[in-house]
Amino acid sequence: MEFTLRDYSPSDFERLYEIDQACYPRGIAYSRRMLRWYLSQRGSFCIVAHARGGAEPAIIGFLVADHIGEDGYIVTIDVLAEQRRSGVGTALLQETERRLAKMGVRSVELQTATNNEAGVAFWQRHGYRNCGVSRGYYLGRIDAYEMIKELDQPERPTTA
Repeated sequence: MEFTLRDYSPSDFERLYEIDQACYPRGIAYSRRMLRWYLSQRGSFCIVAHARGGAEPAIIGFLVADHIGEDGYIVTIDVLAEQRRSGVGTALLQETERRLAKMGVRSVELQTATNNEAGVAFWQRHGYRNCGVSRGYYLGRIDAYEMIKELDQPERPTTA
């Protein structure tokens, strides 16, 4: 599967909302209002993955991230089920981490459900480690791992 990454455009909103609804159960998936809110926050950005080929490029996944100073946060990563394990999530995450590091972010945090084995394995494979558990984080009954990763900082040119 070939795909490209690009920045979010407001015209993508309804498709991103549909993908989020498909990726997460009711109550965990974002409402339109909450998704719009996350996309509009100062310091937030969204990267969209498009499948290449076909008459029109189709959005197959996206990642929303935020940062304040040196602290980054992964709000959500959504990849359509039929596109998972094809490198889309990894590409979205790597580009996000690259951008965050360039912005001076030193660490990135996220939450993922403790019962989401594939999700936990994905984050661990990419260097995130468990640093705690939030009891009842999802729907008041599903626990979430608090996960964190320290980012490598881009090389700064030295002045002579």
